[in-house]
Amino acid sequence: MADSANDMYVFVNNKRLRCGHTTGTCAAAAAKASAEMLLTGRRVDSVEIMTPKGILLDLPVEDVVMGDGSVKCAVRKDGGDDMDVTHGSLVYSEVSPNDTGDITIDGGSGVGRVTRKGLDQPPGNAAINKGPRGMIREALEDVRLSLGYAGGLDVVVSIPDGVELASKTFNPRLGIEGGISVLGTSGIVEPMSEVALVNTIRTEMNMRVANGADVILVAPGNYGKDFMDNIPGIDPDSAVKCSNFIGEMLDYACELKKDVILVGNLGKLVKLAGGVMNTHSRNADCRMEVLAANAAMVGADIDTVRRIMGCISTDDALDVVAEAGLIPQLSELLVEKIEFHMNHRTGGAIRTGAVLFSSVYGVLGRTGLADELLNEIREVEE
Repeated sequence: MADSANDMYVFVNNKRLRCGHTTGTCAAAAAKASAEMLLTGRRVDSVEIMTPKGILLDLPVEDVVMGDGSVKCAVRKDGGDDMDVTHGSLVYSEVSPNDTGDITIDGGSGVGRVTRKGLDQPPGNAAINKGPRGMIREALEDVRLSLGYAGGLDVVVSIPDGVELASKTFNPRLGIEGGISVLGTSGIVEPMSEVALVNTIRTEMNMRVANGADVILVAPGNYGKDFMDNIPGIDPDSAVKCSNFIGEMLDYACELKKDVILVGNLGKLVKLAGGVMNTHSRNADCRMEVLAANAAMVGADIDTVRRIMGCISTDDALDVVAEAGLIPQLSELLVEKIEFHMNHRTGGAIRTGAVLFSSVYGVLGRTGLADELLNEIREVEE
């Protein structure tokens, strides 16, 4: 069993980095502790919580308030050695009984509220993502089962300094108002520096070359690798994940003197069409600007351009472009610019190609050498 993070660490470049736990883990742990105190009447000083990653944590409980008909307590966010704006914040969960038999989850003070489509939760919901909601529900089901309680439970998650913290995030721009989001798919924060991530990418590329690859298949992340299942004769497991570091990946491919074919979702590669080589949102989030400007270039009227600028996801923006009947023209222009920026970065030292797709609209386009490079990969894999 691990405690708040002191027992969890990763080694990166021979440096020991301490792991932490997410705001979602804090909310679930606090909810479990509050439920136990509500149903037993006994104070809880620490609580065990199982994360989706399969790591059992024992976390201290703070600021317990055992009221009339509800219990509220907090668990402190610990970002480990990958600290973000929420590191050190108290995440509260207040639990009260209900007569419905169901578990309900909502956000209180400092937890944002979704106001626009295209996010993890629909408009009107608290910005508590699916992962944390699942953790909270599972934790409370465990309490109900262990104590033989058949009634329902209402949970309200709050973060007192959430409004202030949200001003330091992209939440206001994304249409999440009134606080921060409660996040975390694995429940654990695993720190890795950018240098370490780039070194990992280089290591993967070295492995592919050592196994005989002359063309390196690359995807920014899981969306790209998953989409490769739709490309006949291509093994997604042979792809290198470059994360946000497209520029560094291309630089190293030049060093290796190996060609590259990049398969990526519009949400990432639209930034590449704007010449952005590190696609992390903290470096640049020009998705709508690039889409809107290029839509105007292929004939979109001012109303369409304005609607694109008001979107928060690239698929939503494509819906607007589709209404204008301009997806083929826009896709062709974006692919031309992706090809230009990849070739400009590599200076013609290697061949480059890209496949651009949308999770909703499928393949949007291919650069001029994409099919040739994919065929060369197929010949090696056969």
